[in-house]
Amino acid sequence: MPIPARFSRCALFCIAALLAARTEFAQAQANETVTERSPTPSQTFRTDRPQPPQGIEPSDGVGVFDRMGAKLPDLPPEKPYTGAIDEAFGAYQRGYYLTAMDRALPRAQLGDPAAQTLIAEILSQGLGVKRDMKNAAFWYGKAAEGGDPTAMFKYALLLMEGNNVTRDKAKADEYMRKAADGGNSSAEFNWGQTLVADNPGDKGLKLALPYYEKAAEQGIADAQYAVAQIYQQVPDLPEDKKQLAREWMARAARAGFDTAQLDMGIWLINGVGGPKDYVRGFEWMKLAANRGNVAAQNKLAHLYVNAIGTAPDPVEAAKWYVLSRRAGLSDPSLEDFYLGIEDDQQKAAIEAANKFRRIN
Repeated sequence: MPIPARFSRCALFCIAALLAARTEFAQAQANETVTERSPTPSQTFRTDRPQPPQGIEPSDGVGVFDRMGAKLPDLPPEKPYTGAIDEAFGAYQRGYYLTAMDRALPRAQLGDPAAQTLIAEILSQGLGVKRDMKNAAFWYGKAAEGGDPTAMFKYALLLMEGNNVTRDKAKADEYMRKAADGGNSSAEFNWGQTLVADNPGDKGLKLALPYYEKAAEQGIADAQYAVAQIYQQVPDLPEDKKQLAREWMARAARAGFDTAQLDMGIWLINGVGGPKDYVRGFEWMKLAANRGNVAAQNKLAHLYVNAIGTAPDPVEAAKWYVLSRRAGLSDPSLEDFYLGIEDDQQKAAIEAANKFRRIN
């Protein structure tokens, strides 16, 4: 049963670390290339975070209230469920959480995995009721036993963490794999991460690739980034896949993944996966820098210093260097540049950096 969700950002450090050992970007050349790989990403897992519909939240556990606090009428009594329309889930989508709970509970008690998952979602998020992870875990477990992909994914996370259930990695892996095979996009990505972690080198990447590809097709930016890196850097893959590496990186970048935006800038400037395009590379780098990516801020300073994709601008270069230096990223060459500009330019750069921090 699909559950409305937004996904938390997670990096792919395990993949980049494996690939970085084999791949070297072009050496820095004035007015031509940008070096330094993006920060090597970590083995982390994605978790669904359901986004409640707007105009909801009962304040006293009775009835349903709109955003201004006015009580809304309850839905009319449910017609007998025929399978054509899931009125419990419809009530959930509209923000009638207590109604959704009431209508799902009888079906859940009769063993309906979709209804069990819906109850678990309401309890785990405290939607219209007090948050109750213990009972949520119980219903996720029942729904997982019944084969619901969303529940199997959520229950696998609980089993990995030992959260209100006994920690059991083997069982967690089993449910994560089943959820992935059942088409849950987050499970597909996470099972790919598990395969990479448990199988060092290219073997793990190749085992994980089909799952990353499925998750990427469903719009998971982290998976799109993983697919791009694997297509570009793992040998013995079909040429038609290698030719799609930059396209997948662009899709992850357009989804707002700042690490992908950084790497997209590097790929365009260095000519990785296609022709060089300094202007577009600069644009992607600046976008990632404005989103707070420290490595992108450092590289953007180099672009301004060397007039790559943009006109030279010592104040902007110094501003981005100051921001990345404050975040702990040292760079001797940029420090030399900064100390070599005029005092008034240094002052202007510091003021610009301070303004950026206030706004962001």
